[in-house]
Amino acid sequence: MEPFAETLEAGRVTPAAVHRFRRHLYRFFHDQGRQLLWRDTTDPYHILVSEIMLQQTQVERVALKYEPFINAFPDIPSLARAPLRDIMAAWQGLGYNRRALALQRIARRLVAEFDGSLPDSVETLRTFPGIGEATAGALAAFAFNQPAVFIETNIRRVFLHCFFAGQSGVRDREILPLVDQTLDRLQPRPWYYALMDYGAMLKRAAPNPNRRSAHHQRQAPFADSDRQIRGLILKALLRSPTLSVEELVKAVGKSPERTTGLICTLIKEGFLEQEGAHLRIASGAEAPGGDGDPGGGFPVYVRTPPPPAPVVALSLSRLEDPDFPAPSAPDRAAAPQK
Repeated sequence: MEPFAETLEAGRVTPAAVHRFRRHLYRFFHDQGRQLLWRDTTDPYHILVSEIMLQQTQVERVALKYEPFINAFPDIPSLARAPLRDIMAAWQGLGYNRRALALQRIARRLVAEFDGSLPDSVETLRTFPGIGEATAGALAAFAFNQPAVFIETNIRRVFLHCFFAGQSGVRDREILPLVDQTLDRLQPRPWYYALMDYGAMLKRAAPNPNRRSAHHQRQAPFADSDRQIRGLILKALLRSPTLSVEELVKAVGKSPERTTGLICTLIKEGFLEQEGAHLRIASGAEAPGGDGDPGGGFPVYVRTPPPPAPVVALSLSRLEDPDFPAPSAPDRAAAPQK
C-alpha cells in the first residue's frame, strides 16, 4: 500500500485518502480475511471470552482453546458458578492465568449487577477486572457493532506503516485521531476485522512497524521467569488436588525461595488457598487487588466481604466505500488479533 503521510492536512486525513485507505483494506479483507470461530457469532459472552483469550496471545493458540472453553462454560452463569479449578484446567495452554481469574470475576459481577448480560457502554466495561481501554473498545465494536475508537497491536502496526513511514517514537495519542478519522462508522465490526487482518499480514511480510512505536517493548524470556514458575505451580496443583509446600516446591523443580514467594503471591491473588500445611486451587474466594488489563490484580465484586485470609506460614529456606462496500457480515464478531 502506498504511504498516506502526504495526505494529511493539518493533522487530518483528507476525504480522498480515507476513501483509498478503506478501499484497499476492504479489498484485502475480501481476498485474504481470516476465518475465525469467534467471528461467526454476535453473542456478547462468546466475544468476551475471545477478547480476554486474545490479550497477549497468538490467534493460533486461542483457536485451539476457544471452542472447548465455550463448550465447558456455555454462558455467563455457568462460568460464574464453576469451580476455579475447572476454569484453570480449561485455560491451560493460553498462559497469563490472571485472565482466567478475571474472566470468572467478570461473570460473577455480571450475574450480580447486570442480570447476566454484558453492558454495551465502553465506560462501564472499563470498570470490570481485566478490561482496559483496548478491550472495552473492541467489545463495543465486535459485540455491539458500535463505532468505538481504540488501538491494539495490529491496528497500531497498520497506521505506523501507512501514515508514519520512516518515523520512530510514534505515540498512540498521535495514531488515535487517525483511527477515529478513518473509522467506518456504518460498519465498524468488519472495518476492524480488515484492519487487524492487514496488521497481522504486515507482521509477516515486512520489518515490524511496531518497533517504531514509542510503546514498543521486547518481551522478557519466558524460560525461568516468574510467569513460568507460576504456571508450573498451578499445573502441579491441577495434577494433584492438594500438596504440601514441600511437595509443591519439589514438583515445580525451581528455586525453593522463588517458588515459595510466588506461592504466597498466588494465595493473595486468589488462585490458591491453604488448609493447614497443604495448598490447593482456590474454591472460589476472591482476593483484593487492582483492575486493568493483564499485569495487575483484580477487584472484588461480592456483596459480603470474605473473611481475612489466614496467615501463610511457609517452611523451607523461607518463605464505506460505495464502489467497494464492506463485506456484509452482521452476524460475525471478533477480537483483537495478535
